[in-house]
Amino acid sequence: MKLLEGKVALVTGAARGIGKAIAIEFARNGANVAFTDLFYDDNAIATENELVAFGVQAKGYASNAANFNDTQEVVAKVAADFGRIDILVNNAGITKDGALKRMTEEQWDAVIAVNLKSVFNFTKAVQPIMWKLGKGSIINMSSVVGVSGNANQINYSASKAGMIGVTKSTAKEFGVRNIRCNAIAPGFIITEMTHQLPEEVRNEWASKIPLKRGGTPEDVANTCLYLASDLSAYVTGQVIHVCGGMNM
Repeated sequence: MKLLEGKVALVTGAARGIGKAIAIEFARNGANVAFTDLFYDDNAIATENELVAFGVQAKGYASNAANFNDTQEVVAKVAADFGRIDILVNNAGITKDGALKRMTEEQWDAVIAVNLKSVFNFTKAVQPIMWKLGKGSIINMSSVVGVSGNANQINYSASKAGMIGVTKSTAKEFGVRNIRCNAIAPGFIITEMTHQLPEEVRNEWASKIPLKRGGTPEDVANTCLYLASDLSAYVTGQVIHVCGGMNM
């Protein structure tokens, strides 16, 4: 029996990176998967084809996660195309790093809008659907820097800390309808973005991690699978660190 057989998952920001790994793990475990990204481009088409190869229903949608009306429309399309939404993964995110003294208002506003407001947008849009089902799992992709902060990432840290507050409040508000909400706080994960860092910088990061390596998107996806499945039926309002022990 596959862990997500018969369930429908919606994953935001999933044309590449961690979001794509989550979508693939969900499809491998029997879920029908809808995913969004800012553009329906070659990456999105490739991801859609990979998901369909698992024998599930899958479809990508272009969506600006920071736009409230756009989110309402895309969630309505997903519900119409798939018939239900059991799982929501709020994964869409961007970075615009810099020291506070040089950070512009635009850099602050953009990161807060994409990373934090998108969680409000999608959670609000799926609420009536999950409410009617009387169950659901919402997973918010936070970060270790949302817990401990990080120099030159004040906007990103604030957005990820805000996601934790949203997670705990949503868990308390939605629990009455058996809808769970949890957050994942990844640490140093090896992605296309982190591969752009010099090798010595990546090695220095790894040396500070008890497991002596960076994580993989699949490490995050496996934790997401647990939270999405009925294995975590009594887990809500929690922040699970996937960081190799970087944060304890």
